[in-house]
Amino acid sequence: MSQHNSITHNRGSSRPWLWLTLLLGLLLFGWVTALTTGNNPYYSDRDANGTSKFHFLKECRELAHDAEKLTVGAMGQELPLKTLIEQGQPLGKNDTFHAALEAPSADIVRGITAVQGGGWLMTTPATISVTRGGTNQVLGQLPYQCSYDKKAGKTTAQIQLPSQ
Repeated sequence: MSQHNSITHNRGSSRPWLWLTLLLGLLLFGWVTALTTGNNPYYSDRDANGTSKFHFLKECRELAHDAEKLTVGAMGQELPLKTLIEQGQPLGKNDTFHAALEAPSADIVRGITAVQGGGWLMTTPATISVTRGGTNQVLGQLPYQCSYDKKAGKTTAQIQLPSQ
């Protein structure tokens, strides 16, 4: 039998290389994190605007989804979206109407702007449709405006009629 069954290796010389590799990896991770955070489209100053851009967008989507509560603004007046839809043909018992934000998410996020004094504003097209007797009928697209008022702490949404 041989007396040299174990490897005689100087382990002390590889330890600095291990620490150097770990340090470089940590520096690279920190640099990538800083670069990514700066380019994050959802990044926002929550203290200056009252809420985060992500939370504002979530609330705007929920308000659009609840079409029964949406109003339409035209020439300084507000009326329920349901009233405007029923002017053409009254809704039946099982009929429903919808407002959907169908722009690509990236376009919606880019369209959100900070309001001077605090708050957010977003305007994007909303597709208005009615489901009657199981058949979906698209009525058209109208501007959907959603805003967050920092002082009131409230998000409001409204469909806008095109100005004439």
